Amino acid sequence: MDQKTIRVGVGLLIIKNGMILLGKRKGSHGAGEYGGPGGHAEYGETLEETALREIAEECGIQIKNLRFLCITDLLRYMPRHYLDIGFTAEWTSGEPKTLEPSKLEGWGWYDIDAPPDPLFGCTQEYIKSYKTGQKHFILR
Repeated sequence: MDQKTIRVGVGLLIIKNGMILLGKRKGSHGAGEYGGPGGHAEYGETLEETALREIAEECGIQIKNLRFLCITDLLRYMPRHYLDIGFTAEWTSGEPKTLEPSKLEGWGWYDIDAPPDPLFGCTQEYIKSYKTGQKHFILR
């Protein structure tokens, strides 16, 4: 990847009874930080398709009510620069599985009001957007 390219990322805040699904990242930027399912949008893929694909690839659960949450200009991991599109959804069924063990230590459900620390990239902004309705963030 050209270091002067802005990538499009798609992330999810999945809710289950006041809890959010987070996993501890490894092997990439943000290693050791907690974040939800997500990844890069692929050419020709809608953002919603990206979100559903990432859920299937990373944790294998079922969701409903997928909807736009917020957008973040993510500069925290420079020289990687991301325009991150956040979505929220409700869990419907399935136990999260660690389907990409080289990228994630494991999944867990955490209280939305007391998430683990440190949080990956936009995760804190996802939570703030979910609670307040704010739709745009710049994260350095």
